[in-house]
Amino acid sequence: MSFDEYLELNLPKIDSFHPHFNDALAWVLRAGGKHFRAKLLLGIVETLRPELTKDAFSVAFGVECLHTYSLIHDDLPAMDNASLRRGVATLHVKYDEVTAILAGDALNTHAFYLISHANLDPKTLLKCIQTLSSDGGIYGMIIGQAIDCYFEHKHLSLEELEFLHAHKTGALIAASMKMGAIISGLDDESCEQIYKIGLKLGLAFQIHDDIIDATQDEKSAGKPTNNDGIKNSFTNLLGVKGAIKARDKLENEILDELANSPILPLVNDLINKYLKEQNA
Repeated sequence: MSFDEYLELNLPKIDSFHPHFNDALAWVLRAGGKHFRAKLLLGIVETLRPELTKDAFSVAFGVECLHTYSLIHDDLPAMDNASLRRGVATLHVKYDEVTAILAGDALNTHAFYLISHANLDPKTLLKCIQTLSSDGGIYGMIIGQAIDCYFEHKHLSLEELEFLHAHKTGALIAASMKMGAIISGLDDESCEQIYKIGLKLGLAFQIHDDIIDATQDEKSAGKPTNNDGIKNSFTNLLGVKGAIKARDKLENEILDELANSPILPLVNDLINKYLKEQNA
């Protein structure tokens, strides 16, 4: 079973008389997207401990729920005020702001519900919950988003911009890789090495996203573009050519560091699919 099929069969829902809340929960989840983080986690488990892949689906879905909540809230009028996500109307546009806030809150908490109910060793699940709550929370994604919003009209240095996106984008990608390693039973040192590579991959992913924002139209990207003029982005700081050079440098470093690792083919394939294509 593919992750896309698993997601469709396990969309969150609650029996109630609310006219559209279940549809709201599913709207961004099923709108497409790459499911990059979930597939990273599952790919590592499939490579290292394939017999555990089936039981890891629930954890991967938890990561996807948390990521999707962050997109829903990121698109709100108080933040990016975006009208398009994954080629469809953003949730606050399709329904209303209250629905979007509550659906985001629901997916955030549902992520940990899914992980806690996975058919895996309790110690493994605890480590996964600790990792996701750290990197998806104040020590990762949230401080990154807070800095991004606060400094929207203020200039950041390259070092500060890297800090921002290592937290806002890189932390959750790194956490996905680390959780795959945890499920696969790797020791703490190996998990940490994979996590550090994940931070670089997340940074490359963000630079690629900035390149798309600067070079593509809205229809091709499936979301608003040319939207980073007031934001701190790698293309604003380095120019498009400089950003492409920085992304490619990170990709080469990642592949070099994974030269003797069994997960090299997986990461290489994902880089070629998601960081070389036109759609981010």
